[in-house]
Amino acid sequence: MRLDGYLAPRPANFVPLTPLDFLRRAVEVYPEKLAAVHGPRRLSYRELGRLVGRLAAGLRRAGIGPGDVVSVIAVNRPEMLALHYAVPLLGAVLNAINTRLDAATVAYIVGHGEAELLLADPELVPLAEAAGGGLRVVALDDPAFTADLEPLPIRLDEVADEWQALCLNYTSGTTGHPKGVVYTHRGAYLNAIGNALQLGFDERTVYLWTLPMFHCNGWCHPWAVTAMGGTHVCLDRPDPALILEAMQAAAVTHFACAPVVLYMLLNHPGAESTKPERPVRVATGGAAPTTALIEGLAAMGIELVHLYGLTESYGPATGCAERDDWGSPDAAEKARLLARQGVRHPTNAMADVVDPEGNPVPWDGATLGEIVIRSNTLMAGYLKDEAATATAFRGGRLNTGDLAVRHADGFIQIKDRAKDVIISGGENISSLEVEGVLHQHPAVMMAAVVALADDKWGEVPCACIELKAGAAEPPAAELQAFCRERLAAFKVPKRFVFRELPKTATGKIQKFQLRAELSS
Repeated sequence: MRLDGYLAPRPANFVPLTPLDFLRRAVEVYPEKLAAVHGPRRLSYRELGRLVGRLAAGLRRAGIGPGDVVSVIAVNRPEMLALHYAVPLLGAVLNAINTRLDAATVAYIVGHGEAELLLADPELVPLAEAAGGGLRVVALDDPAFTADLEPLPIRLDEVADEWQALCLNYTSGTTGHPKGVVYTHRGAYLNAIGNALQLGFDERTVYLWTLPMFHCNGWCHPWAVTAMGGTHVCLDRPDPALILEAMQAAAVTHFACAPVVLYMLLNHPGAESTKPERPVRVATGGAAPTTALIEGLAAMGIELVHLYGLTESYGPATGCAERDDWGSPDAAEKARLLARQGVRHPTNAMADVVDPEGNPVPWDGATLGEIVIRSNTLMAGYLKDEAATATAFRGGRLNTGDLAVRHADGFIQIKDRAKDVIISGGENISSLEVEGVLHQHPAVMMAAVVALADDKWGEVPCACIELKAGAAEPPAAELQAFCRERLAAFKVPKRFVFRELPKTATGKIQKFQLRAELSS
């Protein structure tokens, strides 16, 4: 007997996957539970559902319907959280924009994405109007937008296909125009579930929004925290004083941020005296955590989880958290283990490291290759750019451009971005390796190592250093000696530049800007 005829999906056993269902369930199961906090403002899940419904009603009155793009430029506030549901509730597409972009770049994004409406934080309305080019701009605190409207019910009527577009995010655009990355309902649903599993979200979770919601839709956490009935604590900006205050006042259990925010937190006066009553788990990605960072966070009652991902992978694709089978490593060994980007996310089908021919590299911790991903949690593609999409997905997987090794336990460790490798006299130098050494120096808060043109060697490493508050500028000879004790001589920076490092809104260091400044 063949079973093929019994395996077709039916209305009873097939419902399109969509993160909208997370809010629908939370309102049903936790109606009076605290859903969102923003300063003195408190919203239960019932009230958050009504906010979503009112915004959706306002969007519908503004003419927004299935497939339309709605752009928003806002800080982390309940309305920004609510728009992650209100826009797709109409079958429309949310385009969350980096609040630190200039008007020209914002204008490119809303033009390229063919936005129908631009919503803005009150203080960002001038930027939105300057960038809108005649596009209707609505302030998020404008009562007229939803006046006299009954909230729309949270239903899944407009999601007939889980593959339909949910969000449109733009890459950082370090070279040329930023690319528009299309997210689907299916991908966001699955990555949100993976995040909840990876980070241990549950109904007791109190998540502090230090990561901008515009960045990969907050790594899918607007959906992941809601899926588990957790509480969103909205923070306008990642200020160390505000973070420490919120951690105490709201009994925060989780937050996510770039490493630079963690260093700022450690160096904030009184940080060690604000140890929370229960452990806090922080997810970070980017520069590898140092021994000093891990020890400092531990003293504050903060447990670190190292993640890796891209805009194209809805945020996190791999994770590295402390494991029971590590035993009881000392701080230095724990830093070495946590410096790795780890293993694939629970809902990521494949993350591997391959050689130029596409074959998996040996698990020896030494053979360099490129990280590739194949998963349901990858973008649908780049908007209006089939060539770039085909290039990114060549070989049936996402080619990340990140160079890594794979250790004997299967853990992946990034050694550098392909574009950040410094080739000096024919030798490859990992900028991340040199930065990791510099981060061990007591005066250094953050370091970025880039290539500097050299007549003899072609390129030599140059270290741009941001010092800790109050630290004296160490002589170049001292830093070179410090590095020489820990690195091969050809890897030691030939020049040191002391300055505040340029960063994106999410805290990532903009090496392309440093390279441009040093070459001018």
